[in-house]
Amino acid sequence: HGKEVHTMEQAITSQPRPMRRADRAVRAAEEIEGILRDCPDVRVAYQDAQGLTIVPVNFAYVFEEGRLLLFMHSALEGRKIDAIRAAGNALPVAFEMDCDAQVYTGRTPCSSTTAFRSIIGTGMAGLIDETGKKIEALTLLMQQRTGMKDVKLQPRQVGKVAIWRIASTEFTAKRHPAPAMHRD
Repeated sequence: HGKEVHTMEQAITSQPRPMRRADRAVRAAEEIEGILRDCPDVRVAYQDAQGLTIVPVNFAYVFEEGRLLLFMHSALEGRKIDAIRAAGNALPVAFEMDCDAQVYTGRTPCSSTTAFRSIIGTGMAGLIDETGKKIEALTLLMQQRTGMKDVKLQPRQVGKVAIWRIASTEFTAKRHPAPAMHRD
């Protein structure tokens, strides 16, 4: 086996680095959709005038033809909203979501492992200002996260919250199933 060697220059270029454990990559759209559906929240990282930060938020998603859009709601004011506005409504972000995490202890510490499914990516965050689009995004969030199918939102209701979106620029989905000796 020839080991790949990555220089610092390669690590900071815009070229995506190949997934080290490509055997764990999830490429099938229905499996990616399953991860999106099963993850309860997404953690969004960004940099603003105060420095780096990360925040967990509930989300809704649209995943079509390999394109991923995430929709979130929050207060009308705050650090996230200030950062998005300061970036001209195009804030670079990184995001991560995971589900089904389960630690499995092996016979030795080094043979212990964690089963999981996850999505990690980057994108651009921006506010949605148009009332009709805000209603669509919040309705989708209510359907996907609460199961409420017939939500009828009024413009005055969505006017009380900020709705923001992340359009992914790239993402990878990954799964690490439970070890064979622990499967049912």
